[in-house]
Amino acid sequence: MDIQTFDDLLVLSRRQTKPQHLLFVFVGATLPENASGEQRAEFDAGNGGELEPVMVVDKGPDELPDFQTLIEEAARFGPPWSLVFASSVSWHDGLPPTSEETEASLQHMVDSIRNGSFEGMLPFDRNGDPVHLANPGAAKS
Repeated sequence: MDIQTFDDLLVLSRRQTKPQHLLFVFVGATLPENASGEQRAEFDAGNGGELEPVMVVDKGPDELPDFQTLIEEAARFGPPWSLVFASSVSWHDGLPPTSEETEASLQHMVDSIRNGSFEGMLPFDRNGDPVHLANPGAAKS
């Protein structure tokens, strides 16, 4: 199944043979302190900036009926955000991940985002559409 929307991710996670626990890191865009004038102008126009994690959430797929529910909960409990990164951890031996395992996985996601590494995570915009992010470490042609 090709993931075209956030809700596709939910459907896919419910179809897995091993139950999944979903992990989310909400990020906002910030401007680096040492930003150039050009970077500031781009940021003011709604482009560029750095991704800064602002909130983390974990849910079972059955706790989350759709993307709309997630954004409503995020609006009630968290600060403004621009993107949400999604990942998951599988149950093992018929048991859900422990709170320590979940916390460690969420922290790994936060650290990876801060380092510009998005492997194993799917970013979605506020409409629930997948976002392609360029790898900042990739060589430019």
